[in-house]
Amino acid sequence: MTAHSADSLRRGLSERLGSLSRHDVSDMLRSGAVLILILLTAAVLAVGSPHFLDLLNLFNILNQNAPLLIVASALTLVVIGGGFDLSTGAIFALSAVVSAKCAHDPFFIRWFGASACFLVGPMVGLGLGVINGVLITTLRVHSFLATLATALIFRGVAQQIAGGNSLTLFDLMPAIEWPILPRIGLITIAFMTMVGFCVAMAIILSRTIFGRHVFAVGGNEDAAVLAGISPAKVRIGAFALVGLAAGLAGSIGLSRVLAAKASDGAGLEFDAIAGVILGGNSIYGGAGAVWRSWAGVILLALVNNGFNILQIDPFYKDIAKGLIILSSVAIGVRRRA
Repeated sequence: MTAHSADSLRRGLSERLGSLSRHDVSDMLRSGAVLILILLTAAVLAVGSPHFLDLLNLFNILNQNAPLLIVASALTLVVIGGGFDLSTGAIFALSAVVSAKCAHDPFFIRWFGASACFLVGPMVGLGLGVINGVLITTLRVHSFLATLATALIFRGVAQQIAGGNSLTLFDLMPAIEWPILPRIGLITIAFMTMVGFCVAMAIILSRTIFGRHVFAVGGNEDAAVLAGISPAKVRIGAFALVGLAAGLAGSIGLSRVLAAKASDGAGLEFDAIAGVILGGNSIYGGAGAVWRSWAGVILLALVNNGFNILQIDPFYKDIAKGLIILSSVAIGVRRRA
């Protein structure tokens, strides 16, 4: 190599390294940070408990967190679009309660069959999500405040329908067992539903015109309007999808315990938001990916599972989760600064 070519190579490397801003470095660290945390957490748990890497335990983690993964996947679109949804837990509860009520309704059973009650939840959730989107766009209220209000309304309606009781399906078990019991090895219907829905959300966000519009509205709403995009339609669509997800999660929850009450899904909204943010999606909108939310939820699931199998005082679990989420938000704020 001649002295001239060596100097040229050094100059080229210097220019490339110099072009990397601190935002670029932050982006690279952010992209891999949650995956590294997942691997480190899994390694610690594998050393601490010989049962952690059991296939049964790993599938149990995914099965138990299927509702949360479903909600977080759809919530990603809302967050990237610049919004928040605090009503997912209430939609989960109301969808499950309405489904359980339908399962005992003679008219519903005669026309559709008791097992069809599990299809009611997603439809109820879809309708409630549309209501959220319409209220936010029509009243021009911030989604944080609007969904906080609708969460109270939805849970109150669930309380009225349930009459303060738990609606059970145990007496209908012979008629409704087909959507619940079948499985392929360790893979349940809930697991297959979760995989299908999550993949669908990833495709919608990354491969469709609607997904591109979500990024545009979340990144710069004024520019999106100038480009002919309707922020109202995008927001209604995003909230409809997260409502559908919460309703589907409610049906999965109902199929597991065969009971529904107004307090079901309490805290789901916070866990879903935590998973989305922890995965590295921007809380300011305009950037992110569904796989990031999957990673965030899986990390939270590993933390929960670790506290259980290592028999650590559950009191410290919320502290650990809070510190992890706070760190993720701090990185996001620092990146935006």
